[in-house]
Amino acid sequence: MKCRRHFFTAYNLLDARRAADAANHALRELTPEVRDLPPTEGKAEVETEPVFPDYVLDPNMEMPVENIDGIDYIGILRIPSLDLELPVISQWSYPHLKTAPCRYAGSADQNNLIICAHNYTSHFGNLKKLPEGDSITFTDVDGNVFTYEVELLETLHPVDTEEMERGGWDLTLFTCPIGGAYRVTLCCSLVMERGGGQG
Repeated sequence: MKCRRHFFTAYNLLDARRAADAANHALRELTPEVRDLPPTEGKAEVETEPVFPDYVLDPNMEMPVENIDGIDYIGILRIPSLDLELPVISQWSYPHLKTAPCRYAGSADQNNLIICAHNYTSHFGNLKKLPEGDSITFTDVDGNVFTYEVELLETLHPVDTEEMERGGWDLTLFTCPIGGAYRVTLCCSLVMERGGGQG
């Protein structure tokens, strides 16, 4: 029994390392306008016609994606207090979760984005440590930045996805602890959005 426990521990550590490497590879490949947005401070004000991002003009449009190694990504999630910067895959599946966090449902454009990830330390393993008021950003592949504030941390039954989807939060992040007895769920409100380089 002791050997089996050591085997599973070693396997989980190896799996977590592989997931961190895969997410970092995708992060490096995402377009520069998503990775390194130019600062807005210090720029001279120039009078121009307002440019509205596509998602403002058509809120029901599909989120834009960028394909890397056959996988579609919708952008980058940043959680500064956990020192996390993670690519987000467009559609969730169990194999995709072994690479990076995935969009479970919704859209940043429609203020109902739900993102799930494994509980690897390099993914959402420390989600429960985020305090109320913490800041999180999501940058889509067009460079539009959505800034959120943590409002609520709760635990849900593992099959209670309907409650999560009808919660009315602008951003929801969730993961399962080892054993999957419940879901650690982080609920956030949008506090600011900024258009990127696409119009």
